[in-house]
Order: sequence, then C-alpha cells, then structure tokens
Amino acid sequence: MTKVKFLTADEAAAMIEDGAVIGLTGGGGGLVEASALHAAVERRFLASGHPRNLTCIHALGIGDRQERGMNRFAHAGMTSRVIGGHWVWSPRMQQMARDNEIEAYVLPGGVIMQLMREVAAGRPGLITHVGLGTFVDPRLDGGRMNEAAKQNLTEIITIDGRDYLRYLPVPVTVALLRGSYADEDGNISLEEEPANLDIYAIAAAAHNSGGKVIFQVRGKVPRHSMKAREVRIPAALVDAVVVDETQRQGYDVVYEAALSGQDRRDDLASPQPAFSSRLVIARRAQQELYENAVINFGFGIPDQIAKLIDHDGHAGRYFQTIEHGTYGGRLMDGDLFGYAMNPSCMIDGPSQFDFYSGGGLDIAFLGFGEIDAAGNVNVSKLGGNTVGPGGFIDIAQNARKVVFCGTFDTGGTRLETGNGTLRVTSHGRIRKLVEKADQITFSGPQASVQGQHVIYVTERAVFELREDGVHLVEIAPGIDLQADVLDRMGFTPRIESPLSEMKSSLFQE
Repeated sequence: MTKVKFLTADEAAAMIEDGAVIGLTGGGGGLVEASALHAAVERRFLASGHPRNLTCIHALGIGDRQERGMNRFAHAGMTSRVIGGHWVWSPRMQQMARDNEIEAYVLPGGVIMQLMREVAAGRPGLITHVGLGTFVDPRLDGGRMNEAAKQNLTEIITIDGRDYLRYLPVPVTVALLRGSYADEDGNISLEEEPANLDIYAIAAAAHNSGGKVIFQVRGKVPRHSMKAREVRIPAALVDAVVVDETQRQGYDVVYEAALSGQDRRDDLASPQPAFSSRLVIARRAQQELYENAVINFGFGIPDQIAKLIDHDGHAGRYFQTIEHGTYGGRLMDGDLFGYAMNPSCMIDGPSQFDFYSGGGLDIAFLGFGEIDAAGNVNVSKLGGNTVGPGGFIDIAQNARKVVFCGTFDTGGTRLETGNGTLRVTSHGRIRKLVEKADQITFSGPQASVQGQHVIYVTERAVFELREDGVHLVEIAPGIDLQADVLDRMGFTPRIESPLSEMKSSLFQE
C-alpha cells in the first residue's frame, strides 16, 4: 500500500510547520510553479497566522510581479528569510528586503540547484569556483543583501593551492513542487512541463533531510499506466499529492505540446524584430557568433539575438541552450523567458549547470545594469533593489566568450537613426558605465585570470576587457566620441588607435 496521500491544497498547506525551510521551484511566467500550493499556504497564513517564520529557497525567479509565486510568501511574520537566485518577479518581497523585514540573501541560481543535490547526497555543501570575486564571495558581501542578513552562507577553502567557495548546506524541511501527472502510488511525471529545472534535486533534498515532499499535479492516473522512463520523481520521495485540474503550463499558457517537447510545430512565423536601439545592439552582438558554437542567452536584450538567429534561419548553425535545462528550439522571451518552442532536448537544471561550470559554453550573451572601470558588471542590486542574478554568475564566469549587451545609459535617452548613422538627441539621466559598480555580479579581474574573452556592446560604442583594463574599440557612425561617450562615462577607457567604426548596416531598418 502506498504511503503517498492525495490531499486537497488546504490539507497539504496544513502540513507545513512554523519555522520550515521551504524549497521552491519555478522560472517566471508560471513555469513549473506550484501555484495552487502557494495560494493555499498564503490563504492559511492570512486566516490563522501560520505557518510563520519560514525560510524560502529558490534558484530562479518565481511570480508575476503582482500576486503569484514568491508574492504569496511576502507577508510580515510569514517569511523571515529568503535565499533566492532571482527576485524581480516579486516586488513585495523586494520591498521587504529593502525594509529589513526579512533576511535577504542571494546566491547564484545554478549554485542553489547544485547545492540542493549536495544536500540530498549528504555532502558538506557545494564546493566550486563559481562566485569567486563576486558579491557572494565572503571576502565581499557573502550573498547578504541587507542589514538583517547576518548569516554566513559561504566560506573560502583552499585545495591544492587554489581557492574555492564552499556554499554551506541548507537542509530543506518542505518541498512544494509541481509535476504533470501522478499515478495511484505517487510516482510523478513531468511530461507536460516545459522544463525540468531542479525539481528532482529539491525533492531528494527534502526527503533526505527528513522533510516533506508535496507535489501539485494536473491529474491522477491509474497504477502502472506510466512507463518507467516517464516517471521523473519516484513515489519513494513523495509524501503528498494535490490534484489541480486547472493547472496550466504557465500563467498565460494552458497547454502547448510544442513547449513540452511532446509534439512539434512547423507553422511558426519568423518575423523580423522591430528596429530599435535594442536591435542595433543585438545585431552587433550577433557578429560574435561562429559556426557550431554552444551558446546561452540571458534575459532582456540578449533574447533579441535569438530572434535574429531564428529570423535568419540559422538556428541549426549553433547549439542554443537555456539554463533551465533546455537545448534547441525557438527561445521565448518576456514573461515566457525559459520556455522554448520545439526544444530538441531537456535535462535537469543541476546537470545543465554542471556543463556550464565546466566550461561547456562557447559564448554567453548577457545583459548588464552597470559596468565599471575594472570591467566588473552589476545586475544583482540596482537602485537599492535586490534583483539577483539567476544563472548569470554561473554562466558569465564560465563561458569562453562573454558578450554583455545593454544600452549605454538609461532614463530618458532619445536616439535618432538614419542613413546608417546614430545621433543622441537626449542623454539618459542614469549612467550605466560607472567608476565603481554598486555590486559585483561579474568580476573583470577574475575573468582576466581565467583568460575569458569579454566584450561589452552598447548602441553607441563597443568595449573590450583586456589585461590592462577596459578598451573602447568601436564607435557608432554619427556619434561624438567626447560628448556622447567619454563625457557620459564614470571612467576613462583605453582608446584604440585608430578607433574602428561600427558597421553602418547596423543602423538601418
């Protein structure tokens, strides 16, 4: 007789005790998010004041920027500590971090996924080079994002004369997870999910920590109706299952077989992305590609590069990957970042980050919030807000070539293009190339030690990191070097002589 209980969402929420450490998974847009369980936990707290003093740990962003996901846990007294890889999907939790109502910590998304695997295995945390020289390094901020955060989650250890970070284990007492179907014994399939993420790792971590593993699924199927290879989480790890027949693949997606890899769609149009400064940046970054490169795209402007590749019909020339564990297909953007239409392969998130950490990526296209004189990049804390890097650190620190893509400044910038030139009619209020970044999410000096090739692409200039610092290597046609670039930076780069001009074709519709 199976030990797995089939419960209502409210009955499952009642299993969570005060002070629990809750392992969550998701990826924005509702990707593999246990939305019904989250809502039930919030409902119970608002009615009874329990569970209280929760710790939430999650690798990627979870929520809709309003009510769902991590927003469900953003109540005073309900959550006391968050260890999150990415926070922008929950403005309410960001505000609690700003107000010191919670202990706010950020660790790299891939590190959190791999740490859950280490917890499951009973090993002494995760030992890795990922994060050295960044804000998670204990010699800097140690991942602490506000004054309330006092704990040490990382430490430096030395092996064979080389420094590594040891991320301390975080036992999980409750896992709130989502699958597609459960059979009568409690075996879980992920067949309709657009990604695997770290679902298995968190389930195993909670089970082996003596905790409870609770799954939300779309339906219950008869015993033995699922083939062994369709089962991704065995019933041995599961304590309770909640069936939510209204479960969707995402907030705005009911079910699309081509997103879960169960079918293929060949009727997809490939429109040309609309002309803008973002497209100029993407076009210039696209020039860094080469045949058979294994590549990754970050959120924001970099996903424009994926659109260009798709429009040009060149997807087959490269191996496109997403940190969520997906290979190939048409990468989605906006709130559906992390989904791929017609993927060629799906693996677990921790395994994807193993590949990244070991140097498997040839090129990473990533966004930036700030760049400083040392070549450091900040995307994790902007304007005092806890943003978090998601998989940014794991990816940026290990790709052979990193192409950072972003506008030169922001906050009211106005540009005009025509005849293959660019003109600035209004400069932005906020500088993005600064003397010293507010936080180091990518370490320029560490990249130089590792021999990475680092390029920074903006719409009006291109920079390159070399051993002696940041070099200005290209300028857009029509741009005044002094007035539009150097006077608008917080540091003076080394300038190539002669200075190359960005191709005029980048600035034409």
